[in-house]
Amino acid sequence: MEIYLIAAIAIIALNALPAFAPPTWMALVFFLINYESNPVALVVVGVVSATAGRFFLAWYFRKFAHLIPTKFSKNMEYAGHYFTNHSTKRYALFALFFFSPLSSAQLFEAAGLMKTIKLKPLLLAFAAGRTVTYSTYVTGAAVLAATNFGEVLISQLKSPWAMALQIAMIAGLIALGSIDWKKRLRH
Repeated sequence: MEIYLIAAIAIIALNALPAFAPPTWMALVFFLINYESNPVALVVVGVVSATAGRFFLAWYFRKFAHLIPTKFSKNMEYAGHYFTNHSTKRYALFALFFFSPLSSAQLFEAAGLMKTIKLKPLLLAFAAGRTVTYSTYVTGAAVLAATNFGEVLISQLKSPWAMALQIAMIAGLIALGSIDWKKRLRH
């Protein structure tokens, strides 16, 4: 039981980091392989902990938005209006949080800065999507546990492509906040 508590704390911490944290599925696979954890319990712990961590990430971006340059902050608020005033865009936003295979840190940072966006539906979409993906990864890891899968995971975490993807996601967040959303709302 102690290992699940350690896993929960680690996963919450990883998901509260704004960038460059290893994906949750890697942590789940690590605990599965190294501690012979129950895969179903591990997925449940992973989903709940990752969702809590992402909530905390969005919350502190929302709480400390006043520390961000005013123009950027206002643009993000207008982006929130842009996405919430159109039902099609709102559903697309929920689908993005459900299906996104990319790192969700920057998605939650953006949602935190968009004060009109309600976090609860995004968190539910995130949790539902992660239930599917974590189940897939943990099941696959259980099958591949006898291989040198850990070496593959570590090499992927350190890969230039993984780092470049994180930098691109941060640049995407900056680009999103640089758009004049107030002007787009008028159209």
